[in-house]
Amino acid sequence: MNHIRTVLDNGIRILTVNMPHVRSVTISVLLGVGSRYEPAEESGISHFVEHILFKGTQRWPTSRDIAEAIESTGGVLNGGTDKELTVFWAKVMDAHLERSIDVLADLIRNPLFNPEEAERERQVIIEEINMTLDSPQQWVNMLIDEVVWPDQPLGRDVAGSKETVSSLSHDKLKHYWQSCYGPQQTVISVAGNIQSGEAESIIDRFLGDWVQGDSNLCFPAGDTQETPRLHLESRESEQSHLCLALRGVSSRDPDRFIVDVLNVLLGEGMSCRLFREIRENKGLAYDVHSYVSHFLDSGALTIYAGVNPANLEAATEAILNELAQLRDVAVSDAELNKAREMIKGRLLLRMEDSRSVSSWYGSQELLLEEIQTIEEVTSIIEAISSKDLQRVAAKMFQSRGLNLAAVGPDLHQDRLDRILKL
Repeated sequence: MNHIRTVLDNGIRILTVNMPHVRSVTISVLLGVGSRYEPAEESGISHFVEHILFKGTQRWPTSRDIAEAIESTGGVLNGGTDKELTVFWAKVMDAHLERSIDVLADLIRNPLFNPEEAERERQVIIEEINMTLDSPQQWVNMLIDEVVWPDQPLGRDVAGSKETVSSLSHDKLKHYWQSCYGPQQTVISVAGNIQSGEAESIIDRFLGDWVQGDSNLCFPAGDTQETPRLHLESRESEQSHLCLALRGVSSRDPDRFIVDVLNVLLGEGMSCRLFREIRENKGLAYDVHSYVSHFLDSGALTIYAGVNPANLEAATEAILNELAQLRDVAVSDAELNKAREMIKGRLLLRMEDSRSVSSWYGSQELLLEEIQTIEEVTSIIEAISSKDLQRVAAKMFQSRGLNLAAVGPDLHQDRLDRILKL
């Protein structure tokens, strides 16, 4: 699947991917704005601004007007803020390409920043934070980031805290948008049934004269860790929820694909090692899985499980044992082939959707400034050997890099401290 890269005179990078076999087109506007660029006192400001932009623009003055502009065509419009980027996207029928670009351009360039709407949205975001706090499963996944990256932006919730969200003034929010949203921080990725040059021409018409704001400074990740770290939060619940994380690798590290294979072997799907051992063989958890995070200069591999409080230590020990097995015993050819095929299959199936294709190309361009094709990535996956897995596991799966967060009743720090080792 080939892409065309175009750069407008003001610095906006445009990627277009033609998918003639579909009737949809997805436009993703990605900006280099996210929670890792925020000082502590402004934690959550990127997410807050993203919400406000949907509350009204010059062309579409209310949130309803914005929604109906896309939904009246049968399309979908949404946005999201992450640690390293913010994205606004629309997926529509190919006939409505111009309308969707018009709406997205007005969102990022001409928001009204109505003070009353901003105050209402402040309360909405606080309720979003409250929802996370009320869910032990969601909360433990927030806590583990604090353990892995303490006292730094990567360890904070993207939404911020109730305290920081409450303290962000209207002027500060508007200034953040004016300063941090600009063409040189922007990538627009268009995928679907489009003609050559069509999207570039429309984008140039709506955004070609957009002027640059200030650029964001990234706070480097502090990755120094010499001993295991533990954070426990006591609360009454039917389950104890745990996240066990190991320091991983960055999105620029050549070993990132090897870490992805290790993650699949450990905790993706119903045939992975954690599911078979923790759930099927030992009956300790209903939900147990793992996931990988890759950032510009850091990363993590995280395992989640929800267990009976009486089984928290046993489940933790069982997870650690699976990590040790994967580190110390060579993976069989059959198991490695299964993991390779799982990664390749899920990747290729995702690429049947124009939104996934748009995100694939746009996020690589924004964060890495280079793009690996699907074919290149699948070739890398196919070349990974059992020795590669053991080499990377030997570096990652060490006691000093262990991090544990747990939420639930009757937590015993001394017991967990004793077993937290590899």
